[in-house]
Amino acid sequence: MNFLIDHNLGGHAEILLGNIASQGWLELLPIRFVTFKAMNLSIDSNDRIVWRLAQTN
Repeated sequence: MNFLIDHNLGGHAEILLGNIASQGWLELLPIRFVTFKAMNLSIDSNDRIVWRLAQTN
């Protein structure tokens, strides 16, 4: 399962992923957090652009 993380939630996403990993969930369900930067999205991308990218990936 992939989650696209908005640029202003990066620190919170790291904490959440650490908690998920420490509870063993990653062994049951592959979870990946992907940043806007990794997807070559501008931080000011509008919702339509973000939605289309999410749907194609």
